[in-house]
Parts: sequence; C-alpha cells; structure tokens
Amino acid sequence: MIASITATDNINYKKRFLIYNKLYYPPGLLMYCIFFLLSCATPKKNSDHPNKKNKSPLETVNFDNQGHRGCRGLMPENTIPAMLKALDLGVTTLEMDICFSKDKKAILSHEPFFNHEITTTPEGGYIEAADEKKYNMYHMNYDSIVKYDVGLKPHPRFPQQKKINVCKPLLADVFAAVKTHMNQSKRPFPYFNIETKTLPETDNEFHPAPAEFVDLLMRVIIESDMEKFVTIQSFDFRTLQYLHKNYPAIKTVMLIEDTDKRSLDEQLNELGFIPAVYSPAYELVNVTLINKCHEQQIKVIPWTVNNVLEIKKLIALGVDGIISDYPDLFNNL
Repeated sequence: MIASITATDNINYKKRFLIYNKLYYPPGLLMYCIFFLLSCATPKKNSDHPNKKNKSPLETVNFDNQGHRGCRGLMPENTIPAMLKALDLGVTTLEMDICFSKDKKAILSHEPFFNHEITTTPEGGYIEAADEKKYNMYHMNYDSIVKYDVGLKPHPRFPQQKKINVCKPLLADVFAAVKTHMNQSKRPFPYFNIETKTLPETDNEFHPAPAEFVDLLMRVIIESDMEKFVTIQSFDFRTLQYLHKNYPAIKTVMLIEDTDKRSLDEQLNELGFIPAVYSPAYELVNVTLINKCHEQQIKVIPWTVNNVLEIKKLIALGVDGIISDYPDLFNNL
C-alpha cells in the first residue's frame, strides 16, 4: 500500500500527505497527540497568585460588598488586620486610601498626616487635634512612620473597634498579606478599591502632584501583579484623568461628596470621560440617578452605609454595591 502511495502517478503531494496521515495516524490518535502536546506546552499557573485571566472586578461581581478602610467599625482602619477581618466577613472588595511617605512609599492612610483620633506617638502620648497636620507623613520616611501606633487609642466614633497594636502598612505588604490569607482560606480572591488622597491646594506639600502620585501607585500595583484586581477612586478628578490617559486598562471610580449638587451630566463633563463606577454619598442616591448611570453602563456604589435599613433601601433602589464600615451587616440582610 505504501508503494502505491509513493508511486509516480497522478496523485499529487497534498493527496499523498492526507492518505499517509490516515494510514499511520488515525483521527482519534492524531487528536490525542495534539492535545497531549498542547497540554505539556501550557505553563502551570502559580498557585500563589490569582488567575491572571480573571476579568476585572466590575465584570465578575454581581453585587459588590465593600469594606470601608477594611472594616473601620470593627478594627483599626486601613490596617492589615482590618483588611483580613473584612475578608473573613465575606467582602468582595477592600476599600482603602493611599498616601505617600517622604521616601515615596505607598502607605495605607486616610490622611497624609497622623490623625489625632487614632494615633499614639512613639513616646506613648496622644496628638492634639490642632497639631495633627504637623505630623506630615510626606515629610517623614517610612521607617519613622512605623513607630507610630494607630490601633491602641480608643476611637471616639467607633466604640466597637477592637484595640490592637498596629502601624500604617505599605500597600505592597497589604497585597502580600491578602494573597497569603486567601490562599490559606481557599476562598475567591478579592478586589481592591484604592483612593488617591490628593487635593490641588496640597500638591507637593502633603503628597505628590497627580501624575507622580498615580505613577508611584501604579508601580506598586504592577510590581505586585494586581492590575486585574484594582479600581482607582478619587474626589480629585485630576488623578482619574491622568490614570485614564496613561493607564486606560485600569477601571476608574468617580467619588462624589454629599455637598456636590451638580447634575450627573455636569460632573461627567468635568471628568471628561465615562468612569466605570459612580460612587456618591449614599444620601444622593435615587432611582433617577441610578437609571441615568446604568444607561451609560456606569455602576453605582455609594458610600458609607452603616445600618441595615439603609442598605436594604439602597439595594431595593438598584445600586450595584455598597461601601460600609461594618461589612458584617451584609450578613444580616
């Protein structure tokens, strides 16, 4: 049979090839060989990191339960213990704030200075409200910042908050701690909603100007391999505009103060593009606003909702998620 195939007759090369493969590689065996070779060539996933093929948080979460500063009502805000506690309570997203040290380290902190409500000095004393801005972290290297405790002083507005000895962590360390915690718990990997803490009047005094701020932040996110798992939020549209232009793959969140009485169209015109999320003070939310956002494929995730009745009301209106200091409330709906 082989001789008939290779004989110099009217069978062209293409036909000889097809006949040869049918004789020596039956279809089932051929497909098996191809599958085997492809499976061997496919690199194994790193079990220490979430699947990089995952879609963005806005595409994978049906309703986004966000823990505000981790879980500020229960643990010291913007700390690793607060983030891990929020994860144990079942949040889908960790909300947090970023500031920078003098040596340009990205730190979790709501203010660029040490807040008098939560800070204990290295000497064991407290900071007066009138003096807190003198403790400007943008003028301090991180090795000095870690000497201040932000978990032992009783919080006047959050009496349920557990008191522990803890310092302001680096964003990179938060990423690492969350990754380890989720690998151990075998639960779905969370997302990170990161706020840039900038104001035009405090550029280069309490924080880098927007371009440098975003570049420094993105360096940590990229080095930590977390681009797929973050959204960046801000009241300062300058950082969102720079991010949208220079890092277009990163989802943006437009934060809106309760004092901002402009229409949605006016706010979007100032921003200059359509963000992934509109995140207003929850008192501003109504059905009309939600519908207008959804018509433009914008999700609505209000802040900061700390009682069950308001959470239920907002869910009934049709919001896409909620940010709360008490993420345990999501388990009581």
